[in-house]
Amino acid sequence: MEPQFTNLLIVVAVGFAAPLLLGLAPAVRIPSVVLELVAGIVIGPAVLGWVHVDDPVRVLSIVGLAFLLFLAGLEIEFQKLRGRVLKVAALGFAVSFAIAIVVGLVLKNAGWVSQPLFIAIVLSSTSLGVVVPVLKDSGEISSTFGQLVVAGATIADFATVILLSLFFSRESAGTANQIILISSLFVAAVLVALTIAGVEHSRKIRETLRRLQDTTAQIRIRGAFLLLIGLTALATNLGLEVILGAFVAGVVLTLIDRDEMMTHPEFRTKLDSIGFGVFIPVFFVTSGLNYDLNALTSSGSTLARVPVFLAALLLVRGLPALLYRPLIPKRRTPVGVLMQATSLPFIVAATSIGVELGVISAANAAALIAAGLLSVLIFPAAALTLLKRDPEMRKTIDRSMAERQPEMAGL
Repeated sequence: MEPQFTNLLIVVAVGFAAPLLLGLAPAVRIPSVVLELVAGIVIGPAVLGWVHVDDPVRVLSIVGLAFLLFLAGLEIEFQKLRGRVLKVAALGFAVSFAIAIVVGLVLKNAGWVSQPLFIAIVLSSTSLGVVVPVLKDSGEISSTFGQLVVAGATIADFATVILLSLFFSRESAGTANQIILISSLFVAAVLVALTIAGVEHSRKIRETLRRLQDTTAQIRIRGAFLLLIGLTALATNLGLEVILGAFVAGVVLTLIDRDEMMTHPEFRTKLDSIGFGVFIPVFFVTSGLNYDLNALTSSGSTLARVPVFLAALLLVRGLPALLYRPLIPKRRTPVGVLMQATSLPFIVAATSIGVELGVISAANAAALIAAGLLSVLIFPAAALTLLKRDPEMRKTIDRSMAERQPEMAGL
């Protein structure tokens, strides 16, 4: 039986329409991912029932998830993870995770969750893809404050992906075995990185890459996609999660793609174009299609969990930002609290895994995603509002926001 593409057509159309509508209404400053998720809920089985997830949609959605984590790995700025900034950011995540464990235990004692460790991991994440644009918009990306927030978000991204794969993989056979499997993946990634770095030192290969990078061969993009699929396939064959293999692929590319003589100035832009232009919107719209709205609205108790989870995000990721106070101006501390408490992509990915494994209920998964949606809608806007109260920054922020509106719409 030949695959049908009607469902995929509607999903792709929603992915196209979401940023376009936001672009036509520049005053509405929300990431298009929010609109994509909500639109997926509306057109999916939960509301209108126009679309269901068939094989073409499912496959492109999985690739979209892999690309999302791949680009997250590319966001890591290792040059900023050093010195006092690294120590404070690492301490901040340790405190954050400790608070998350306590929150998870409290929620378990209240009878709301069955796996406090899983909830702790989900609550400890930060959306680096949202944090970085906000810092750029405010002109703070290169400041000590900006470096601390980016470092904190980077460590949170990396640590939560590792922790989720360590304790909650679909084919988990014990923590010790998971450590061995994850170590095997990292060893393979290091070998791949060393091999690529060695091969690129060949003058003939270097010249060939330069000659083919802007032709129809697009050789660098093909190589990046090969790296992504290769490490993702290896991760799944080892019984690990897709998100870990994809994230490690992004990290590997970040580490090896640092030679100014070799790096094409539009290489990262091309990867963003493929990811955010093709695959990632399919993942978020499909996440909306799979969203269990009935589980969220079936009882007042479930709805009440949304503000509780939102407050938990603010507590778990925001409170450790107080550790930054000795290094940054006092007025920046609440901004750091709000930005670090912003999380959505990891919540969507992790809860889908958790529901399949049976470690989180459909109701809690729906409530966590709803809390993540609210965090993306509320916290970055509130952070920019606080920054705008500084007269010296107001003009810079307004000018930067106007210039970057199309980019924000695509997040």
